[in-house]
Amino acid sequence: MAEEDTEVEGKKKSPIVKIILIAVVAILLLAGTVVGTLFITGFFDKKDETAAEAQLKALEASAAGVKNPASDAGPKKITKNTPELTRFENHYMEIEKDMLANLTNSRKVIQVQLAIMTHYDERVFKNVKKHEFALRSAALDVMRQTTEDQLGQPDFRKTLAEKIRLELNAVLEKFEDFGGIEEVYFTSFVVQ
Repeated sequence: MAEEDTEVEGKKKSPIVKIILIAVVAILLLAGTVVGTLFITGFFDKKDETAAEAQLKALEASAAGVKNPASDAGPKKITKNTPELTRFENHYMEIEKDMLANLTNSRKVIQVQLAIMTHYDERVFKNVKKHEFALRSAALDVMRQTTEDQLGQPDFRKTLAEKIRLELNAVLEKFEDFGGIEEVYFTSFVVQ
């Protein structure tokens, strides 16, 4: 009977040893795969630290207030060829949707369609399209601050256009570090 007990115990231990052996082999295979993948992708290659150092110096310089000449690569004005004066090309773009806002302390509303003009290249228009929602919000904020008394002023539309232009440029400078909007025009203007 003692021989039977030892035989049963030996049989019980052998599956456990096989399971442990299979687990160890699987872990070694997995570790080998990970190390091989890292080696193939270049994880262990020596890194080029000069680019990181140059970028760090540029960040330190900008934090110290020193302008980096490479960061001033904004759009350039496009000039016209004229014999006597330097004139700039005017480029126009209309903002697609009408803008509608309530006048301050009034039941009246103001509805406008805006167009912008720039002397710069197409990047200004790309920035306007990219940030259209923020620009529309800024223009609507200016419009809603208008009172009914201001409507009667002779240069009301010019004043409103200038306020909108300043706000639009501020939004573009916030997001793109460059405004570029020279003029704002009303292509439609309704007060009801």
